[in-house]
Amino acid sequence: MQVGPQHWSSRLPFYYGWLIVGVAFVTMAIAVSARTAFSLLLPPLIDEFGWHRGVVAGAFSFGFLFSAALSPIVGRVMDRHGPRVVIESGVCLLVAGLFLAPAIKEPWQLYATLGVLVGGGANLMTFTAQSLYLPNWFVRRRGLAISIAFTGVGIGAIALLPWLQTIIGQEGWRAACWTMGLLVLLVLGPLNLLVRRKPQDIGLLPDGASSVPGTGETRSALTIVDPAWASVDWTIARAMRTGRFWWIVLGYFLALVAWYVVQVHQTKYLIDVGFSPLVAAWALGIVSVVAIPGQIGFGALSDRIGREWVWSAGCFGFAVCYAALIALERVPSPSLLYLMVIAQGFLGYALTSVMGPIVAEIFEGPHYGAIFGTITVALAGGGAVGPWVAGVIHDTTGSYELAFLLTIACCVVSAAAIWIAAPRKVRLVPGRAHGQDHNPT
Repeated sequence: MQVGPQHWSSRLPFYYGWLIVGVAFVTMAIAVSARTAFSLLLPPLIDEFGWHRGVVAGAFSFGFLFSAALSPIVGRVMDRHGPRVVIESGVCLLVAGLFLAPAIKEPWQLYATLGVLVGGGANLMTFTAQSLYLPNWFVRRRGLAISIAFTGVGIGAIALLPWLQTIIGQEGWRAACWTMGLLVLLVLGPLNLLVRRKPQDIGLLPDGASSVPGTGETRSALTIVDPAWASVDWTIARAMRTGRFWWIVLGYFLALVAWYVVQVHQTKYLIDVGFSPLVAAWALGIVSVVAIPGQIGFGALSDRIGREWVWSAGCFGFAVCYAALIALERVPSPSLLYLMVIAQGFLGYALTSVMGPIVAEIFEGPHYGAIFGTITVALAGGGAVGPWVAGVIHDTTGSYELAFLLTIACCVVSAAAIWIAAPRKVRLVPGRAHGQDHNPT
């Protein structure tokens, strides 16, 4: 089934969707590291300017609030114009923020550069943006493909974060900003010209399936548990009138609180309890490295056992991470540091492999981008509120313990919320659908 000249992807010896995954892998590696580097910049910024920890951490949170305000618009732009417009806009914002940051003198300038421009730009290139279009390219291997793309975060972390920490130590935080900005501009700008929103845009089908009539439709129908729900043309207005939408919002908001409280405050906290700055920087990078097998393994597993189980495993990982952080304040031992790193990375980061599929399997349709974009307001909101509240609690009480205990409670409620949203009651994952008859019970 061809219309007009063939796209050059037809001459590749593999499915073009895997090239899309590769581009997303590199984009995640660099863009997430650019945002995560805020944790490395936190100590020198506090030391140089003498600002309170809550003020500096608030810049990261403010960037997430800006991202939250943009998210519904980004989803609609993705639906209409595709990922190239969204991601290349992110490149421009991120590069501008990193290039302007070395000139900051006042807190508002910190918020404008490392907050709004870097935070907003990264949001247009990383987890949220990639989750808006990657699910379109795969059905049978959706969880696996997304998890492979997102493991770029681990490679980027181990390759870039210690390197940036070395630059900070030798040449200062301003040199690190310039270096990271050039990397984003010269690598991610050209590379993302290759991406497309869906395989049909270049005459392909999801998973690289053949164009035999009915093949895709039959496979999709086999996964449907609730035909009445699946037959609805889900718009953002219809989705927002359902309980499932709001349970997802709650679950995602609380999960991102857990994710970013530790990501923003981890480096400074580990230095405070007695670890060296280099060890703290390596810990931040190793978290993402141990996430590689976790994300791939749990992403593939979610295609077989269901998204809810993997979401629960991720929330459990973050809860263990915070329990280990509390213990580290009393006993700063390497074994507890390893436990914190493994629980956070191997288990906690597995959440990313199912964020897109959960929404896609409940609200699949032509307006998926707009719906997911609106839900990412919750993602961005959690990422914004968590680090700021944790910083304020520390400034008020002199300790992170209360903040970490509250975050453990967030993990428990987040896991429960996704079970209540129940994507399994709308569509079965391929592993559950295989060999089962079409029966909602």
